[in-house]
Amino acid sequence: MTKSIQELQDEIVDEFSLLENRDDVYEYIIEIGKKLPDLSEEHKTNENLIKGCQSKVWLVAHLDEENNLVFEGDSDALIVRGLVSLLIRVLSGQSPEAILHCELYFIEKIGMRQIISSSRSNGLTSMIKQMKLYALAFQTKIERAKI
Repeated sequence: MTKSIQELQDEIVDEFSLLENRDDVYEYIIEIGKKLPDLSEEHKTNENLIKGCQSKVWLVAHLDEENNLVFEGDSDALIVRGLVSLLIRVLSGQSPEAILHCELYFIEKIGMRQIISSSRSNGLTSMIKQMKLYALAFQTKIERAKI
């Protein structure tokens, strides 16, 4: 069974609680980013580019057979790849409704906004906004299919 958004966030908070300082956190995020599967070149289009990010960030989404959202993403900056990877870990495989109604508290609890620059923080907000917009679009599509 798929873990809930809350369970996944709690796992991340636990992982980060083991890190001793800001440099360790930064390095860990970069390591996470290195493990993110590359997004195929066909998806690296302007249409999939997140507006408001300092680095280039691409994000795509589709529904799986159970009507859960599956996200894929990439960035040209390692730290941002790590941030994308964390968001995908928490939100991918969840229902559009769950994504729309979730509060992403792990970002604050692991001190992410203190680690990244304000422009990267704005980009992180843009990524979350885009993921919620995908959730809204797919939720609407699912509801229309029921009619």
